[in-house]
Amino acid sequence: MEILDVDLPGYETGGAAKRRAIVDGVTRSLATGFVYVAHDLPEDELDDCYAMLERFFALPEAAKARTAAPGSRGQRGYTGLLVETAAGRRAADWKEMLNWGEAAPAGHPLGRRFPDRYGEPVLPEADLPGISALLMRFHRRLAELQRRFLRIVAAGLGADERFFDAMVEHGATLTRAIHYPPTASAPGPEHVWSAEHGDINLVTALPRATAPGLQVKTSEGWLDASPPPGHAILNSGLMLEHLSNGRIPTGIHRVVAQPDQTGARLSVVQFCHPTPDTILAPLACCIDAAHPQRFGAIQAADRLDEVLWEIGLAGD
Repeated sequence: MEILDVDLPGYETGGAAKRRAIVDGVTRSLATGFVYVAHDLPEDELDDCYAMLERFFALPEAAKARTAAPGSRGQRGYTGLLVETAAGRRAADWKEMLNWGEAAPAGHPLGRRFPDRYGEPVLPEADLPGISALLMRFHRRLAELQRRFLRIVAAGLGADERFFDAMVEHGATLTRAIHYPPTASAPGPEHVWSAEHGDINLVTALPRATAPGLQVKTSEGWLDASPPPGHAILNSGLMLEHLSNGRIPTGIHRVVAQPDQTGARLSVVQFCHPTPDTILAPLACCIDAAHPQRFGAIQAADRLDEVLWEIGLAGD
């Protein structure tokens, strides 16, 4: 079992045969829950974002704490060390995070019903002038890449190519910068960077990390995620597994430092979510005699609430 690399821009510009080959590659690779995707994100913009985020995580603790967003349940602002805990684990992860996303359009009912998921971004503009515009531009570029990728996924499932478009147009998509300090500074060996888990959302995108550490769980064991240059890593989440009736499994993964790794690690990931009022139910095209319906229907907001409780963020 291996993670394949596919050409996202090529799907949009290629002929029918090339498009079919890319759909097939994505479908086969997602048996692992992961795929490498050639992208067209500006590399200089990635450089600027990561440099700015390195500066943020180097700030004094008091300065980072000013960016916390109480009540957002980890959906906005700064989350400190030893807060998030993988479901089923007792030891918290050794990581700190900065979270941001789009506010709901003015007067939109989603903003009133789900304020934690649609609050205004809380970013350290006073300490790092220009960071808000930079990170929000990056958020929108990455969200567009994920929307484009989901069209390939939809085609592979047998649905209309644009099935996910409306679902994610005002989705509660969240971008998260994750700083993993050197493991030698952790309180104990039980606190790894990020313990084994699956993401709750539809799809997660990781365009770059500053050090190795991401590993994918397969039937043959743990596999290091090592994309070719110019590729983003995309993985499937619990909501996509639900909608696909299990045909696309959740990508189970962890982030662990190598034995000889002494430094820190920084990555930026984006969790592509549907709108919270989306009803998650297996697609008809994913149900047949060989694949009887595995899941019932549940609102996306309720499924997210379950996972936030499991990882220790529900009471924030």
